[in-house]
Amino acid sequence: MKFRILCALLIIFSLTACATSPMGRSQLVFMPDSEVDAMGLQAFSDLKQGKKISQDTKENQFVTCVTDAITREVGGTWEVVVFEDATLNAFALPGNKIGVHTGLVELVDNQDQLASIIGHEIGHVQARHSNERMSQKLGAQVGISLIAAVAAPTTPMGQTALSLLGVGAQYGVIMPFSRLHESEADMIGVELMAKAGFNPAESVTLWQKMAQASQGAQPAEFLSTHPSHETRIDDLRAHLPKATALMQQARAAGKNPKCAK
Repeated sequence: MKFRILCALLIIFSLTACATSPMGRSQLVFMPDSEVDAMGLQAFSDLKQGKKISQDTKENQFVTCVTDAITREVGGTWEVVVFEDATLNAFALPGNKIGVHTGLVELVDNQDQLASIIGHEIGHVQARHSNERMSQKLGAQVGISLIAAVAAPTTPMGQTALSLLGVGAQYGVIMPFSRLHESEADMIGVELMAKAGFNPAESVTLWQKMAQASQGAQPAEFLSTHPSHETRIDDLRAHLPKATALMQQARAAGKNPKCAK
């Protein structure tokens, strides 16, 4: 009996575990994407009920304008919500949901810097990083049980599920993405913003501002949940020639976003 179960598990694993990230990296992914998306949808719904949503028209138009320009490059229907929160935070969840805190909106100087963040977060979703983390840390059986746990965010299992999705910091539980995931999201994000016509050079400025903010009196929550590494800015600079070429192609095709802050 145990042998048959083991064989069945091996077959399932071989059929579903092999995946490739947008950067060409092999991934261990065996959670059904539909289930991970359902978790993201539930988590986002809970956040909208539990957190204050910004009613600032100009602020919302700015964030929506930037987000729409980038999501057109990946397709699908996306929802973005600006939360009234002074912390420097943003996130994207499986199921095409994006949350941006007002503190982050106030920090950025222009559309390109916000596009750096939005692109980075969408990069995590595009690369299925939440699914990969659940597959690596919990396994399929435990992972599937987390779907219900998301609806109870204050429980230990619920906090674990939310932290794996990337919103654990909202509930006091932090499980940062790995350095590999962060680097991958940076590269995907800077290319996405460039393809939408945003200036990728501003991604370097943005991360410099984030690093400075983390040293100030107000803690940068974004950096606590998205580790900043010494190589991040250097890696972005090294990627700028390719990203700049993508921006030039986009603008030649008529993509030139004008999102006023």
